[in-house]
Amino acid sequence: MKTTTRLRQMLAEPGMIVAPGSYDCISARTIEQAGYSCAYMTGAGTSMSRGFPDYGLLTMSEMVENAAAIARSIDIPLISDADTGYGNELNVTRTVREFEGRGVAGIHIEDQVSPKRCGHLDGKEVISRDEYVAKIRAAVAARSDPDFVIIARTDARAVMGLDEAIARARLACEAGADVGFVEAVQSTEEMAAVPKQIGKPCLLNVVQGGKTPLVELEEAKRMGYRLAILPGLLFTVAIDAMDTILANLKKTGKAPPRPKSATVADTFRRFGTEDWDRIRRGEHASSLLRMTAAE
Repeated sequence: MKTTTRLRQMLAEPGMIVAPGSYDCISARTIEQAGYSCAYMTGAGTSMSRGFPDYGLLTMSEMVENAAAIARSIDIPLISDADTGYGNELNVTRTVREFEGRGVAGIHIEDQVSPKRCGHLDGKEVISRDEYVAKIRAAVAARSDPDFVIIARTDARAVMGLDEAIARARLACEAGADVGFVEAVQSTEEMAAVPKQIGKPCLLNVVQGGKTPLVELEEAKRMGYRLAILPGLLFTVAIDAMDTILANLKKTGKAPPRPKSATVADTFRRFGTEDWDRIRRGEHASSLLRMTAAE
């Protein structure tokens, strides 16, 4: 089954999809191997992995390149940040086609002025309602796979208030978006209001240290959210762990031992050594020949 179809089916089922944030293939593989049914490619993490803050400094091609690498490294659906769509309706059209063509299951497009910034920073600006809805309409029309999921994100809460943000999300969903995403709600009351008023599945962005209060995922599900992304979950702890290990190395002059459960062979096994070894031995080609002969 295509990952787009799988994601759309999951959105139609009871419960809430939890998609931790990946920023490279290592983090994406750990998400899949931990048993999650979906992964999210964080724009902030992708930006930082290339040495930049989340200020909209990466191009569409750079974002697509990272999403493509992640999507081919996992079997579960990948949802990706697609920022502002990288321009007007023409650019949005290409953006959808590029992400879809790389095996990504869905993207979100927002209404910030370009270059955008992290949704949990101050100083955001948004485009007009009409421009935003036109972008979403173009995104919906651009997909060749009807199961490719379009998520309409609005950052208007910080600029124009919750009522305007909800109105924009509703208009975007009426224009064909599959999921509504009101970024950076500022209280649990606002959080609860969004799914009640949008009228389509809604996404909650869980950002530790951000403007949105942290709630238990079970509580978010009770509020009616169908999808929760946790973009900074892994890269924040990875940075903290690297700081700690490097400081200890500098202080002691000793590299820490590898965890007992993580030999070199075990680590590589998590990234497919057994499959590649079968190909090296010719077993993969032989099995294909046997299948062809049987047919």
